[in-house]
Amino acid sequence: MVVQQADPQDELATRLRLLQRLSGRGVRALARDTGLSSSSLSRYLSGQSVPPWPVVIELCRLVKRDPRPLRPLWDRATNPLPAPPKTSRQVQPPSPAAGAPRLPRNDLPRDMPDFTGREAQLAAVLAVVESSRVVAIDGMAGVGKTCLAVHAAHRLAAEYPDAQLYLDLHGFTDGREPLDPDSALRALLAALGVPSEKVPQEGGVEPLAACWRSELAGRRAVVVLDNAAGADQVRLLLPGAGPSVTLITSRNRLLGLEEVPPVSLDVLTPKESAELLARASGDPSGPDGRLARDPESAAEVLRLCGHLPLALRLAGARLRHRPGWTVGILVERMTEGMSEFDTAFAMSVRQLDRAERRLFGLLGLLSGSSFDEYVAAALADVPLRSARAMLEDLLDAHLIQQPSAGRYTLHDLVHQHARRAVAEQDSPVGREQALGRVLDYYVHAAAAADAAMPYVSGSRAASAGRPPAELPQFTDKHAALGWFVTEYTNLMDAFEVAVVTGADVHACELPRFMRTFFARRCGTTHLNVLFERSLAAAQRLGDPRHLAEAHSDLGFARYNAGRMAEAAAAYEAAAPLVSQAGDTRSEADLIMRRGYLRWDEGYVEEPLDLFRLAGKLYADAGCPMGAAHATAYQAWAMLQLGHREEAARLAREVLDIAHAEPTWPAALTARITLGMAIAHEQSDEAAEHLHQALELAREDGHRHNEAWCLNCLGVALRQMGRYEEALASHRQAFTLLDELFEEHWKIHFLNGYGETCRLAGLPDEALRLHRQALELAPKVGYRHKEALAHEGIAAVLDETDPAAAAEHRAAGQAIRQELKAGA
Repeated sequence: MVVQQADPQDELATRLRLLQRLSGRGVRALARDTGLSSSSLSRYLSGQSVPPWPVVIELCRLVKRDPRPLRPLWDRATNPLPAPPKTSRQVQPPSPAAGAPRLPRNDLPRDMPDFTGREAQLAAVLAVVESSRVVAIDGMAGVGKTCLAVHAAHRLAAEYPDAQLYLDLHGFTDGREPLDPDSALRALLAALGVPSEKVPQEGGVEPLAACWRSELAGRRAVVVLDNAAGADQVRLLLPGAGPSVTLITSRNRLLGLEEVPPVSLDVLTPKESAELLARASGDPSGPDGRLARDPESAAEVLRLCGHLPLALRLAGARLRHRPGWTVGILVERMTEGMSEFDTAFAMSVRQLDRAERRLFGLLGLLSGSSFDEYVAAALADVPLRSARAMLEDLLDAHLIQQPSAGRYTLHDLVHQHARRAVAEQDSPVGREQALGRVLDYYVHAAAAADAAMPYVSGSRAASAGRPPAELPQFTDKHAALGWFVTEYTNLMDAFEVAVVTGADVHACELPRFMRTFFARRCGTTHLNVLFERSLAAAQRLGDPRHLAEAHSDLGFARYNAGRMAEAAAAYEAAAPLVSQAGDTRSEADLIMRRGYLRWDEGYVEEPLDLFRLAGKLYADAGCPMGAAHATAYQAWAMLQLGHREEAARLAREVLDIAHAEPTWPAALTARITLGMAIAHEQSDEAAEHLHQALELAREDGHRHNEAWCLNCLGVALRQMGRYEEALASHRQAFTLLDELFEEHWKIHFLNGYGETCRLAGLPDEALRLHRQALELAPKVGYRHKEALAHEGIAAVLDETDPAAAAEHRAAGQAIRQELKAGA
């Protein structure tokens, strides 16, 4: 067995870190007191470099320690013995967290095949990662920070097999605010495969950070956080306990992260620059190569590129694709008075044809997120085929990047150059028109994606702007949902642009086409904010139809968030506007929503009448799916009133309607209603309907509906006398609700769960659940649920405390009388 001796440099660094702890000072304070720079001291403490002996003496002096015992160790560190031959390293098997996805996420950009130099920096990064798990790579723009981080991440991938994640924080993206920690954490959790229902929707950024650390704790993942603006942007993104590692890049030294060792990059050496230029240009080695034949011009190219890897690659790409050029011609194209960055970018752009140059400049108007060929076609107002061909040429010229199939990005520096180019080549009117076409595209594409997803009454066609010539084809709801997930950031950017530029029709319509997506992937908080701003846009427009829909949509968002009084006020504001607009389907939508609200408030006859009226209006408007949904809710209301046969008849009527999408809402509601209506008499068929509804909800990815199905299944199983199965179903429902972070939803299920517990012989648990409902119901305005809670408590206390039971039963009856009088 070979015994691996400790590296004297690492051992010295360990001793120095002990001195730091004894001093009680942070890195910056210790650097100040010793007269060192923070970056130099960080390198000494992390073992990246050996400090001069006087520095060791000064550190020992600060903590009153004798430096002489450290001298032999310092001598070995400064004059190391030859390293023994490297042996193959055993990679430990992964230890994924419970529930981690079977296929690990790897969204690292492609490793550069011409990666050149940086041996010492790469070794430093890998050493810091092994000891500290987090490293910050800093340096000037274009110096190759991202390239080094990605290269190191690829080297680490085998040791961290659970996930390899990459996130651009846009700390230095021109025209775009840096990604805030909230958005960054949500993006990272989504990339890690964390279900959206486990991601906190409220409480600020701290719960998100805790969720992120918790998810990383049991995984071996490598995370690249690229282009950080500063320490505050990344502090909450760092891992906590566990083996995962993080590589951060920034143009600034992240002095605020004292615990994170830095690795600073400078420009390449002349030798490394020459090697990279030769590789990027495809120049053959030896005296016959163009670079070798004209060494003076080659040296001038290196100087003009500032020995920056990004500029060198762009210059090399031009030479590779112009076999007729000499290196002298390349120099001539690069010496037209521009900066070291712009010379390389402009030189590449000038080799494009006119249409490609125009598209390149227009891409500078985009926010900086990834985009696809459809956006490019809309931006330049060209056919999709032309846009695709031009993007390929830009890709070959290294002016855009392709992080994944069909998605494109611009490097920050290239993006800045494109923005300057479009300002020079296009008038303000032309730029405004191009942005308008992008807004048109996103509204109409969102409408097409929404149409592919099941909704109550179908989607209205988009009216904002001009429909683009070509849109993505959404073959099914899964393709549509995937598009929404991919384009989410761009859709939010488009909404912001619409608000800022006064494109009020776009600001009104875009949130409407995202409602179905939000129901499956996002909480209600963000949707409420979007519809508040959408209403403001509608008010500026003054159009009755847009105003009516905006009030109605905001009311529905308020209702789903448990803000009942605000929902009622919004519906009240929408009602006269709907009549004024004369839109029958919008009127039906509003009446259905008012029915949901009144039912949850505890009223009975009025909601039933509203559902019937909505069904008639949907039929008059030629919307059979809306009419079917209204019928399904009539069935549900009849069931709650105890009219089981009528409820079952109406539910079967809905299920007899043919529909291509089995998870469309009317069928789901009808199947649940039918299962509960026949649970007493036809238990096997009832269970089949309820289990089918549950599977459909799960397949649809709608977690709220899944919880609803589980609760109803629990109630039906209780009615069949199958108490243990009923309790298990209720518990699953509440596990989902806990993961959704929307407590108000529990009011729908608490009393039913409590009743099951009482009948299953769990009186204490039943009492706890009914009391929880009694506390929650007044907060969200569910008076009927409040009455049920009193009655449930009374049923539990009948045998142990008859007096208290009578008080609760009387309170429940009083609320019912109040509701009856109010109706």
